[in-house]
Amino acid sequence: MTAALAPAAALDLADWQARRRAHEQRVDAWLAPHLARRRTGVKHPVEDFLFTYYSHRPAQLRRWHPGAGVVLRGADQVEFGRDYRATAAGLTLDTDRVRARRAESVDWIRTLLGATAGRPAHLGCFGMHEWAMVYRQTQDEVRHNAWPLRLSPAATAAVVEERGVRCSHFDAYRFFTAPARPLNLLTPTRESQHALEQPGCLHANMDLYKWAYKLSPLVPSELVAECFALAREIRTLDMRASPYDLADLGYPPVRVETPEGRAEYAAAQRGFAERAGTLRARLLAALD
Repeated sequence: MTAALAPAAALDLADWQARRRAHEQRVDAWLAPHLARRRTGVKHPVEDFLFTYYSHRPAQLRRWHPGAGVVLRGADQVEFGRDYRATAAGLTLDTDRVRARRAESVDWIRTLLGATAGRPAHLGCFGMHEWAMVYRQTQDEVRHNAWPLRLSPAATAAVVEERGVRCSHFDAYRFFTAPARPLNLLTPTRESQHALEQPGCLHANMDLYKWAYKLSPLVPSELVAECFALAREIRTLDMRASPYDLADLGYPPVRVETPEGRAEYAAAQRGFAERAGTLRARLLAALD
């Protein structure tokens, strides 16, 4: 384990409190509709996904951390918690303490991010992973059965069989229906994740949010929020390109069963890959 770097920046009370307020206000705009739906028992297949699939709770996303190597002048250690230590200059994250407790997790994430960043992006999946999750199921059996499929089950299956499935992401693959799994070009496992993850994959780029919050408080909360914002946009494309008909929710379909829809999907996927590459690099820089 490398020694923690000396604090590289100091923030006056007014400055870090302003950063914290800005972060909280940004996150509140995402949280308020979700919490309102949760109180009334209403489910949203797009907007609620990041709060239900991932383990980071709303209050944790809202909580602000400056990241490693930052001194907060005038900060109260009780307010920030046991992972912070007081110095003559102010309060700062005890990086050695956090790394000692979470060294294995941090190293695993660092290896995954670095391996992914070093590979070319593959953009030819056309979102078939979502189709494989409903392959050969009836309307009642599909995961989001409150929303209709755009095509009949038979027509949906025909699209999967015609296009094939090229999914490299284990956490998407594990939700495939049993008859869909043999149709996939690969057989991803948790053990092969470091070897297979690639930077064009929507789910790998959505998962930057997961790796960012698992690295908190070592990385600044603004970076976690940036990863959340990207994941939210990716989820929108993911469901617009899925077999579900979500037009009534304001999500016009990306018809990946057509050449035009596949071109639209690949263009959006390329843009997300570029943005994710920047965030992946920022996470790696924060760790290094």
